[in-house]
Amino acid sequence: MTKSFITAAALALLAVGAAQADTLAKIKQSGAVSMGVRESSGALSYTLGDGRYAGFHVEVCQRVLEDVRKQLALAKLDVKYVPVTSQNRIPLVQNGTVDIECGSTTNNATRQKDVAFAVTTYVEEVRIAVKANSGITSIAQLANRNVATTTGTTSVQHLRRHERAANVNFNEVFGKDHADSFLLLETGRADAFVMDGQILAGNIARSKNPADFRIVGEVLSVEPIAIMMRKDDAPFKKAVDDSISAMMKSGEIGRLYDKWFMQPIPPTNTRVGLAASEATKAAWANPNDKPLEDYLKK
Repeated sequence: MTKSFITAAALALLAVGAAQADTLAKIKQSGAVSMGVRESSGALSYTLGDGRYAGFHVEVCQRVLEDVRKQLALAKLDVKYVPVTSQNRIPLVQNGTVDIECGSTTNNATRQKDVAFAVTTYVEEVRIAVKANSGITSIAQLANRNVATTTGTTSVQHLRRHERAANVNFNEVFGKDHADSFLLLETGRADAFVMDGQILAGNIARSKNPADFRIVGEVLSVEPIAIMMRKDDAPFKKAVDDSISAMMKSGEIGRLYDKWFMQPIPPTNTRVGLAASEATKAAWANPNDKPLEDYLKK
């Protein structure tokens, strides 16, 4: 192997390394970090208005970023909140606009080709919300009805694949975000809203008349929800995973869950009332970043 070839190979390797994400270096240099947040993802991530955001995943990420600040020996870390949607969240992580996405994103094998996920912090059950007086209690009763879901999500795909959905033909109507999808149900433009159970519960809790709605029917899917980052950035992923795993080991993750799901939360001081599932507790007990497909094998 000639010296010139070795030099060229070394330069090529350096170029590849430079192309990879280095979020910790970016944060260290700028003293700032961008957190992707959702405006209506139930108690996981939602807006309080005036550029303020709250929720279980928002607070988990705030604590992660405080650990990152300490790791980088920064006196101060400026956290910039960037609202994202189901459609743009992955591209905004990939192009560097968002450093860490703290919403309600399912970790699946397809998405793992484009982004990385932290250890699972919440395991979701996809369900159906309807008006309490609708008489709808099962998938079979959705035949020839309008079913709302949010653009860019996977929930209706799970509904169509469910064994009890065979020969059930329904019309899909799309909301631009979860609040918009719930509005379709609230105003009668949809007969049901199919989505993650905690998002349904959160929107119902914050509605004008929560008693007017209920979550019904079969569990359509069980999905691991996790905080999202750029792919091929092992040091940043390790920092995030270590911080979250420490919260799991200390029990802090459970206390945060109780705060956001079992206690009254702002702005209306209503209570979601959705206890942590056994699958979520299992994810806390054994931190992992397994995709949806591993859950489906069980």
